[in-house]
Amino acid sequence: MSHPSRSIALFGTDEEVPPPRILQAGKLSAELEAGNLRYIRWQGEEVLRAVSFIVRDKDWGTYNPEISDLQVTEDLESFTVTLRAVAGDSAQGFSYDAQIEGRADGTLTFHGRGRTDSGFLTNRTGFVILHPIEGIAGAPVTIEHTGGEIDETTFPEIIDPVQPMMDLRALTHTTPGDLTVRTLMEGDTFEMEDQRNWTDASYKTYVRPLALPWPYRIEPGEEIDQTITVTVNGAGRENAVGGAVSLRAGAALGPVPPLGLGLRPEDARTAREAVASLRALNPAYLVLHHDPRAGHDRTSLEAMLEVARALGAEPWLEAVIAATDDAGAAEEISALGKTAQDLGHAFGTVLVSPAPDLKCTLPGSVWPDAPEAAALYDATRRAFPGVRIGGGMFSYFTELNRKRPPVQHLDFVSFTTSPMVHAGDDRSVVETREAHPAIIKSVTQIAAGKPWAVGPSAIGVRDNPYGAAAKDNPDSIRQAMNWNDPRQRGLLGAAWALGYFADFANGGAASVALGGCTGPFGAVSAASDFPRPWFEEHGGVYPVFHVLRGLARLQDAEMHALDLPASGALAGFAARHGATTEYWIANMGATQVEVVVAEAPALRVAILDVGCFAAAAASPDHMDGLSDHQGALTLDAFAIARIRTGD
Repeated sequence: MSHPSRSIALFGTDEEVPPPRILQAGKLSAELEAGNLRYIRWQGEEVLRAVSFIVRDKDWGTYNPEISDLQVTEDLESFTVTLRAVAGDSAQGFSYDAQIEGRADGTLTFHGRGRTDSGFLTNRTGFVILHPIEGIAGAPVTIEHTGGEIDETTFPEIIDPVQPMMDLRALTHTTPGDLTVRTLMEGDTFEMEDQRNWTDASYKTYVRPLALPWPYRIEPGEEIDQTITVTVNGAGRENAVGGAVSLRAGAALGPVPPLGLGLRPEDARTAREAVASLRALNPAYLVLHHDPRAGHDRTSLEAMLEVARALGAEPWLEAVIAATDDAGAAEEISALGKTAQDLGHAFGTVLVSPAPDLKCTLPGSVWPDAPEAAALYDATRRAFPGVRIGGGMFSYFTELNRKRPPVQHLDFVSFTTSPMVHAGDDRSVVETREAHPAIIKSVTQIAAGKPWAVGPSAIGVRDNPYGAAAKDNPDSIRQAMNWNDPRQRGLLGAAWALGYFADFANGGAASVALGGCTGPFGAVSAASDFPRPWFEEHGGVYPVFHVLRGLARLQDAEMHALDLPASGALAGFAARHGATTEYWIANMGATQVEVVVAEAPALRVAILDVGCFAAAAASPDHMDGLSDHQGALTLDAFAIARIRTGD
């Protein structure tokens, strides 16, 4: 049997990622990565998640800088980093020099100075500071404005749809470990957005207010010169050393919700060819995407319906409405309803969205012309009598939060997410779970008592609301806004999917849809026009297939919470059938984790990890092979465990 490399098995790609360099000055530490700082800590406690000098294009894509002349000097009391960098593409370039200095007295400075020879079109160029959310959400913060005024406020607890803090010169907050952190921002006016809108695990303070025009042009000879100074005071606390994680099924939360998949017309043929494997997965429903602007018509609907019927899955219609006025939208929906009637009253659930809502409207901008939401939903109910009507956003929670639907006209509210709108590295993708509790609390408030559904969601982005399109990825690299992200095919993708389902199911989602059947968000390997390392030669099912199959089979079982911190190494949940308890657990990190089941030392276990990757790809029923196990269980990086007790 041919085995992939460890990197392919974990991440779906052999792309090399240099490890970060740890910088240390007394109790102050930070990780140097791609010329920027991450995980700034004092005696091990995180005080800021990142300070970065970034360069973005006109579609909000972040350039990967080419770094040269990198020099690092360190002693016990300080560290200094200097570098030169160039960011851009074949059409434009921006070069900058950076200097970072950290001192044992708790002072950290990051200075960036840049220029362009050709002129540079950008949506943002300059510093971005990320503040962690755990222990910070809802906590006090002191604002110093650019004019010297002082305000006392708090970090948002419910996710703020717009900028919670503006006209910023400095922010001072206290960490859960009683450290005082002051962040001074010089060289431009800064403001803050609540990045939990996009499931980022941070509040982001960034340069250049969004109320100013964008994209904007940096002219030749114009200089960008900014400095961030972080000052940390306080003794801090020693971090506890962790051991084996004990699993115990907690309070009952209700039935495990149904699991769905997405399906787009361009993937209907390969999904039909993979019906045998997909039938074993047994999704409860398929969300069929229909957008007349992309040429979707009755024929494409029929092709997707054929797949849904072959799988025995309930077809949901996700319909983009192209018309931008009420009368035109009503006529378009009426015609779509007649098509659905001709196809045998195919849909019991219909979701609709005006096409303009698929693109972002930034705070302070004028909303584009679109049908009035209540009229749109009422027209849908007339055209599809007796069906469930869903609405909200086909894009991300951000857009739902900024344009909230009249829920009294809906049967349920829906939205999707992606963990890589702003950053594409592995740790940022995994950390997005920290934002899920806030998403759940916020969407529950928006839904105002109505059920809510999430998905189809995947690591890759279905669309780019903030630019022309999602990014093609011919080299299978990790980058923000990927359409075909390699981790969909790796164990990280499977672990992310399990954590995602567990978080939103535990949080009260009426249903959860993940990824797709085949294609860039798929569970089954199929011929495609993008690279699929190892799977191109061997085919089979991706690791996420086994997770989705296991979750689908648990529908309506009694779900129980596990006491696992959102930022911890493990994700998962428990489900009970009579005397039997079944745990699905994912290691969300790159290092081994040890787990024990508190109430049952004797277990039946199936593992999905690097060691069995090839065998699992060839065996859709791989996780059915439970083996007896005693005592603690060691999970390798991004490994999945199915654990049964009480058999």
